[in-house]
Amino acid sequence: MAPQHKRAGVRRLAVGVAAVTATAALASGLAAGVGVARAADPRAPAPTPPAPTVTPSALTPPAVPLPSAPAPATTPAAGQEAPAVGVFLKSDARGVARMPLFSHWLGGAELRAGHTYLPGHRWRDIEGSADFLEVWARWRNKKPDRMLVLNVPMQERNEEGVPDSEVRRLLRQGAAGEFDHHFRVLAERLVELKVPDTILVLGWEMNGTTYTHRCGPDPEAWKKYWNRIVTTMRSVPGQKFRFDFTPSRGHDAVPWTKCYPGDDTVDIIGMDSYDQPTGMSFDQQVREPYGLQAHVDFAKAHGKPISYPEWGLFRNGDNAEYMRRMLAWMEEHKPLYNTLTDYCPHGVWQCGANPKSAHLYRSALFGRTDEATTPVTPTPKPTPPSTPPPPADCTPLDLGSWVEEWLGGKLCLRFDWW
Repeated sequence: MAPQHKRAGVRRLAVGVAAVTATAALASGLAAGVGVARAADPRAPAPTPPAPTVTPSALTPPAVPLPSAPAPATTPAAGQEAPAVGVFLKSDARGVARMPLFSHWLGGAELRAGHTYLPGHRWRDIEGSADFLEVWARWRNKKPDRMLVLNVPMQERNEEGVPDSEVRRLLRQGAAGEFDHHFRVLAERLVELKVPDTILVLGWEMNGTTYTHRCGPDPEAWKKYWNRIVTTMRSVPGQKFRFDFTPSRGHDAVPWTKCYPGDDTVDIIGMDSYDQPTGMSFDQQVREPYGLQAHVDFAKAHGKPISYPEWGLFRNGDNAEYMRRMLAWMEEHKPLYNTLTDYCPHGVWQCGANPKSAHLYRSALFGRTDEATTPVTPTPKPTPPSTPPPPADCTPLDLGSWVEEWLGGKLCLRFDWW
């Protein structure tokens, strides 16, 4: 697959926020992009809205009607660690800004995996500019148990329809070491940004036809090229990278096992798995050649953990059965991490077309943490908040409960108000 979001550029955000009182925030903050996320109160007069901002409708998660309030998810049993749950919301700084809002929608569920993609237009993109990476590095380093998942193209012009003959030539150049220096630059930048343990999804979906880093035109050269990249990046002092070999589910253009570069340079065996093709049941997705079961079996045979860097709805619409079965599959097989692709047609929060699947996903993960716990007497968990979460372009501010009660909701800071 070639989701268009992966081509998004990045704009560095530089927002300075001075300390303000609640009164000042009401008086002048709204004019500077501070909004109030408040519950509807028919007894109160409607507030005067701030100046409207132009935001594409696709970027604002619609309100998803929920039949009933989801119960908080259970925590793992003692001695077990739940898979790190994450979500892809946007490649650039907006992806980081939206994660707290997505977590809020999930009742405060912990998002330990942050997922983004390096653009693949030119080599300077693949080297990873500081402007692009630093906001993700800051998010990663706020908590020690978080993980940064970074998809890395193996070639420039990565979504430009480069023909097989040219791909074959480029793969052979890579196998000969002609592009090593680009990946050394990337490794050095990640170490400098203090994210040396980044998970690198290198050359993802290589078994397909979309990307210039595809394997099919020359699998042997592709494997040699992968090995050179990994060896180059591991040679940088201070690195602790893990490399995730991630095909798309199924046969696609070439069996993904033909592209496997070897256990020495692979740390994780992932799979991108969407609900497709049309009419295929989840059981068929499990049993098909090079499908979900084959992925689990292959990883086990090679002694590697599994992952699902991309998954979500697709060809079969708002398929709650797929959502239920995929969540159960991951609960059973315990991937190191999974990151849902959250935009239409795949997602559940930024896409209003999938209300049934959104309710099921939210119910399954509501209030979940990824910490192993010892059995204790259950205590009542808080019910989902009655106040709707703020919109995707607004970051909530914590001003204290009495201020929020006085205001009738939370203040939030818009990051696109200018």
